[in-house]
Amino acid sequence: MTTIQTRTGAPPTSTVRAEHAVKVYGSGDTAVTALDDVSIELPAGRFTAIMGPSGSGKSTLLHCLAGLDTLTAGQVFVGDTELGGLSDRQLTLLRRDRIGFVFQAFNLVPTLSALDNITLPMKLAGTAPDPDWLAAVIDRVGLRDRLAHRPAELSGGQQQRVAVARALAARPQIVFADEPTGNLDSRSGGEVLKFLRAAREEFGQTIAMVTHDPVAAGFADSTVFMADGRVVAGARR
Repeated sequence: MTTIQTRTGAPPTSTVRAEHAVKVYGSGDTAVTALDDVSIELPAGRFTAIMGPSGSGKSTLLHCLAGLDTLTAGQVFVGDTELGGLSDRQLTLLRRDRIGFVFQAFNLVPTLSALDNITLPMKLAGTAPDPDWLAAVIDRVGLRDRLAHRPAELSGGQQQRVAVARALAARPQIVFADEPTGNLDSRSGGEVLKFLRAAREEFGQTIAMVTHDPVAAGFADSTVFMADGRVVAGARR
């Protein structure tokens, strides 16, 4: 199993792990193996980048670790919870309560303000955000003066900062970011990466980010490299 070490070299506590994960799309002659016996642990309180060429399986791995896709074989654990044993409702609740998401396409509701987009998952869950925590997240991503604006009134970088704040607002166990800077220019992308890095450093947030960009991966503590559906290397800084 690929285990990413901490800066001290001590074995980290894993937030999410996959054991012998296999994902096959299609069948017969058209079958494509996206994950080929992948075993990996992502340490708690760390920022891990997952890199690889197109078709390497990096996004499939992230989606399976996050419970957005199911494995053909093997297991995924979030903490001590094995995802394959959950019903659809249990999986939905786990994603809502324990996982945050940041996607390339922002995925904001266009009719809602920035603040309402940030708090929407908690409203859907029937819970109220911790006001002090919410204020800290909003201030850290620099959105205090943009909270009343709708997505169309925000730049791409500001929209992605809303998405980052939304992912952090409920204090998830882990945040998964799938090419979060893919739709941004280098300046806006750099700002988003700095916010993700700050979330790890200031809030102790666990983050797993898929990226093809080595500059983006440079913001992470550790990098996992994939090719042909397998983890081929890991590095830490």
